Amino acid sequence: MRRADRLFELVQLMRKKRVVTAQELAEKMEVSVRTVYRDIRDLQISGVPIDGEAGVGYSLQRGYELPPLTFNTEELEALVLGARMVTAWGDRGLGAAARRILTKVESVLPEGLRSVMEATQLYAPPMTSPQSPHLEAVRRALSDRRKLEFGYTRQDGLVSKRTVCPLALYFWGRTWLLASWCELREDYRNFRVDRMVDVHVCDESFEESEEISFDRYVEMMRASDCD
Repeated sequence: MRRADRLFELVQLMRKKRVVTAQELAEKMEVSVRTVYRDIRDLQISGVPIDGEAGVGYSLQRGYELPPLTFNTEELEALVLGARMVTAWGDRGLGAAARRILTKVESVLPEGLRSVMEATQLYAPPMTSPQSPHLEAVRRALSDRRKLEFGYTRQDGLVSKRTVCPLALYFWGRTWLLASWCELREDYRNFRVDRMVDVHVCDESFEESEEISFDRYVEMMRASDCD
């Protein structure tokens, strides 16, 4: 968990109980008591009104609220729809992250705007075909800049082994495409994630260069469209 997320959760937990010990907070957040002490000290220094001391317990002064988020109705609708799209079309990890974002935003909104989120009637139905079980692994390789190995099933049923440098993921309404540099072809290639089998994130990392980069990939795709 990122430190900013941890501090946010710490304040939210303290709002729910009049007095709470560092041990209780540590157990709920799955961190050490020492981490809780350090986080509370940092919050106090930043101006959050927390009373108490180590070994006794802490309390958040009544009436304290996190700074309100200034969203208008249309912005909230866009946020809700975007989160629902990610939940419907992304992998399990992205879907869970999208739901957490909505929970965090809702918890700090004024009552009037909170009702806007609840009443938003914009939806993103799941795709008719099941999402690829490998999407999360592909996304992890992309994020960590690691090479990716997989078997790829062509439209005619032929399977080939590929090792690629992942550069970007695209969602085209029905499926996800991986933009990459393919070592087998020594060129840029797009791969449908739902046609990948035996996906493995390699230990070997890579760095973008003049020869292999997302910008270069975009240039090559634009050039091919013009041909």
